[in-house]
Amino acid sequence: MTRPRQFLSDNSAAVHPRLWEAMRAADAAQTPYDGDALSQELDARFGETFGRDCAALWVATGTAANCLALATMVQPHGGVVCHREAHIEMDEGGAPGFYLHGAKLLLVEGESAKLTPETITSVLDAIRDDVHQVQPHAISITQASEYGCAYRPGEVSAIAELARSRGLGFHMDGARFANATAFLGCSAGEAAKDVDALSFGCVKNGGMNAEAILFFDEGLADVARYRRKRAGHLQSKGRFLAAQLLAMLEGDLWLENAQQANAAAQEIAGACGERLMHPVEANELFVRCTAEEREALRAQGFEFYDWGPDAARLVTAWDTREDDALALAKAVSGL
Repeated sequence: MTRPRQFLSDNSAAVHPRLWEAMRAADAAQTPYDGDALSQELDARFGETFGRDCAALWVATGTAANCLALATMVQPHGGVVCHREAHIEMDEGGAPGFYLHGAKLLLVEGESAKLTPETITSVLDAIRDDVHQVQPHAISITQASEYGCAYRPGEVSAIAELARSRGLGFHMDGARFANATAFLGCSAGEAAKDVDALSFGCVKNGGMNAEAILFFDEGLADVARYRRKRAGHLQSKGRFLAAQLLAMLEGDLWLENAQQANAAAQEIAGACGERLMHPVEANELFVRCTAEEREALRAQGFEFYDWGPDAARLVTAWDTREDDALALAKAVSGL
């Protein structure tokens, strides 16, 4: 039987061997919850990576990372400004409403699923400052965006300035933060400049079950520690999550993995030409193709998600084989 060639999601990628090794090394008696030596090391290691002090809390999922971060900034009567295609709106099963006790998402349009100060302001200015309307408490952006496009450091800074001027918290969903940073060729600190909290993705980039919430405001971290316990995410053997995150930071493995995924995406993008619906700036491709063309690709063993009636989403990962990427590029060229 022909081996399937998987481009469904980077969530399906294998766990990187160095993370398995780190978890095996962590399999010894230690202080439970987040009192172990590995968990205690996270703040300093992430601080070195981002070039500023931060508090790092592990959780098991990106949904929990996003929602626990936002719950520190948003009251139940408030709202979060985000893109209408944001993961917190489209793919988290109402979790923001659950974790934020009913707070509302205030949806914004934007090309390639990105926000700008202008589009954000258009929503903010339409809200009356009275008790009859949901008041904005935070802004959330996704780096890279839901359509695989990266915010440049200047774009992030401009939104941060707007957030400060309006007294709003600023959160970054970084499920594919590594891919965005690898594309930008800048430091982690520059790619997440001036955000208050960052959901640092690990699972999509070679992790097993560990994500990090980075707080650049210790006061927010203090609140999040209580909320993490209340939400059922304070795992008794947290050292295994911490071990994955530390291994990902060691020697910039997080960037190396992302560079491999991005390179595979660029190989395929070169064959897509005008079929591309958005610039390819990370590891996702959105490609125009008919139902018949998609079936032709599947018949050749390629697995991917349909994206509406006339498009497909193709996602590469750190472990995407070069021959698979080349084969898909050839198949797309032959449609």
